[in-house]
Amino acid sequence: MVRNVQLRLSLKEEGTPNGLEIRVAKYLGLKDGNFKIKVLRKSIDARKPKIFFNYKLAIYINEPAPSDTLDFKYKDVSNAKPIHIVGFGPAGMWAALRCLEMGYKPIVLERGNNVKNRRRDLKAINQDHQVNPESNYCFGEGGAGTYSDGKLYTRSLKRGDVRRIFESLVFHGATDQILVDAHPHIGTNKLPKIVQNIREVIQHHGGEIHFNTKVTDFIIKDNTLKAIVLNETDEMAVERVILATGHSARDIFDLLHKKDIALEAKSFAMGVRVEHPQHIIDSIQYHCSGDRSELLPAASYSLVEQVKDRGVYSFCMCPGGFIVPAATSPGEVVVNGMSPSKRNNLYANSGIVVEINVDKDIPKYEKFGALKGLEYQKNLERLAFTSGGRTQTAPAQRLTDFVEGNLSVDLNPTSYQPGLNSAPLHSLLPKLIGSRLRQGFKAFGDKMHGYYTTEANIVGVESRTSSPVSIPRNEKLEHPVIKGLFPCGEGGGYAGGIVSAAMDGERCAEAAMAGL
Repeated sequence: MVRNVQLRLSLKEEGTPNGLEIRVAKYLGLKDGNFKIKVLRKSIDARKPKIFFNYKLAIYINEPAPSDTLDFKYKDVSNAKPIHIVGFGPAGMWAALRCLEMGYKPIVLERGNNVKNRRRDLKAINQDHQVNPESNYCFGEGGAGTYSDGKLYTRSLKRGDVRRIFESLVFHGATDQILVDAHPHIGTNKLPKIVQNIREVIQHHGGEIHFNTKVTDFIIKDNTLKAIVLNETDEMAVERVILATGHSARDIFDLLHKKDIALEAKSFAMGVRVEHPQHIIDSIQYHCSGDRSELLPAASYSLVEQVKDRGVYSFCMCPGGFIVPAATSPGEVVVNGMSPSKRNNLYANSGIVVEINVDKDIPKYEKFGALKGLEYQKNLERLAFTSGGRTQTAPAQRLTDFVEGNLSVDLNPTSYQPGLNSAPLHSLLPKLIGSRLRQGFKAFGDKMHGYYTTEANIVGVESRTSSPVSIPRNEKLEHPVIKGLFPCGEGGGYAGGIVSAAMDGERCAEAAMAGL
């Protein structure tokens, strides 16, 4: 017999040994030992001072619980028809895995290093302020997802099978806790091994992955993609290409634009990253005056406010995390956030960004056509580079000074390894962004008492929330003009995170196989 139940446990009950089993037995009037519990969903309700853990459960009474063993059937594709995949981030990775399942050979072309060698590139940008434009926090094995919080929450429930992506991650080494948590994450310390496991599965089954291999040109005849050029010299014949290069591959957008391949400007968001001591966010969210209970994870938040007809909102909130330099070219400063699996760092950070309507908000950039948003993005990143001190040191300001229009005499401690430089971001940021951020922060302080504090820094700039360019595709997921080209994932404008990009990768792989 199977009973599906939903229960709420107090903090005390959660901390009691076998607390869940005791509560289930009492709730259903069962005797100890004659039932098994399968947790289907777990979340925390901290809206009021008394905190509860919400459980959705399947209770198996006098019968065994089903096995959670996961299996994916990958075929040997050594001699199968090839599908070429440009980029090995989440979209490219799951496109390749889907090829294995369907019996096609993925040939992956990745401009950056493998995950092991990529660490040297990250060390160079953090410690020596040197940006490798081919391998960094955005480019390389696993893409931007490898060195991130690994947040898996998505609202893209209609774009594919979310559960399938979660199960695939578990199959390749992620904890099965992600199948249960309401807001699952993996952690930047665990993601590299999972990415490596995926690579090894692809190679073991006959797929190919070529690192330090950059696509520099497309050979097109009669509106059909015939070949790609690698590293300026080597030509490779192709029949189907999944373009999964991510939202920061600006050279790809430039190349497509130069070749008059249709692109579209896309609205996006830009702003800053705010960093608080984690204990402040904990005290606000968990209504506590001291340290949070060891049963509770580092607290997170989600905030949104409408300011002058534009959304101002939190993005990629990283509790117990780090701010990292995410530039992809010399001469720019870009910041992003990541967290380890335990989210046990002393600081909480989040992007706070402003919606930018690409058709209304940046008229001076119309001359750039489909790349107008991209050029606007570039200019703000160059401004951050200059005001930060012309290294990877980032311009920063105390939160209260930014809102009140004062230059910060000094700054709070930070997790940002390259360091901070006090700068008047309140006057440097374009009014379109800066004025809305200042009003937004005031509103956030009213919603979360204690959030608006001199103990927080804002760090510039958070500019890579999504692609400012989209590559159009038709109902078959193929470019409407260039046959054989399948724009995919965040770089095409069709995803916004690990899971949605992975789902889009699977869909594009299936579309690319059709008719081969």
